[in-house]
Amino acid sequence: MSQQQPRREDRGVEYGDVFPVAGGLAGQAVAPRDAAMMQSAENVALGQTQPRGPAAAMQSAAAVNERTGIVAHDEVSEIPRDQGVTVTETRVSGARIVTEFVAGQAVGQYVVGDADVVVGGGGDDWDAEKITIGEALAATARTVGDQPVEKSDAAAIQAAEARATGLNVTFPAGVAAEAQAAADANVWADNDATKLSIGDVLSDAADKMPADKPVERDDAARVADAETRNRPNATARPGGVAASMAAAARLNRDAA
Repeated sequence: MSQQQPRREDRGVEYGDVFPVAGGLAGQAVAPRDAAMMQSAENVALGQTQPRGPAAAMQSAAAVNERTGIVAHDEVSEIPRDQGVTVTETRVSGARIVTEFVAGQAVGQYVVGDADVVVGGGGDDWDAEKITIGEALAATARTVGDQPVEKSDAAAIQAAEARATGLNVTFPAGVAAEAQAAADANVWADNDATKLSIGDVLSDAADKMPADKPVERDDAARVADAETRNRPNATARPGGVAASMAAAARLNRDAA
């Protein structure tokens, strides 16, 4: 007797159920870390997650899959993990045409007015179109701002600040010093409700940076190394500092 085909519900919500995609991606279940990657990309590019955009759709699908046991909370799907998620922008008069991709396949396109794009501080002479380290850190607060600051977050923030300033020192009034103090305090907190959050530290990171610069690939790599070396499972926090830096580096590369 031939083996019975798996029931539809046993496969969970797949990319092909949510987006007009083809190939292997269409048959992969949407996982929580996939959604976190897209949230980071939207936050870095636009300053916020689009209410009914691809990240929101992925988050809903991933929540269903996690609730039904199809995927684990920290799981990432193979094809998005290997080929990534990206957000690209094409400037038109007074607006931007935003296209979002998973593994190179378009999953959403919409127009955003320039007035609707949230950006951080500035004032230096670099290309205003490029995302700075401070802005990438602030985007992290919009993605995982409710999460407690951990040692790995502080290490990543310290690495980011060092890349921005070009100096391997921690400035007393800088964002890295604040992150380290928060991580130290959280070790002694009675419960998560009393811990200092990533949002507490990074919500205005662009204004607290001693110096700033556009995110480049080497900056993102250094931050990712610092974060993973200080995580117990040696993987970056989904939607965290390393993820925001990686998304910013990709956007800056595409804008060059």
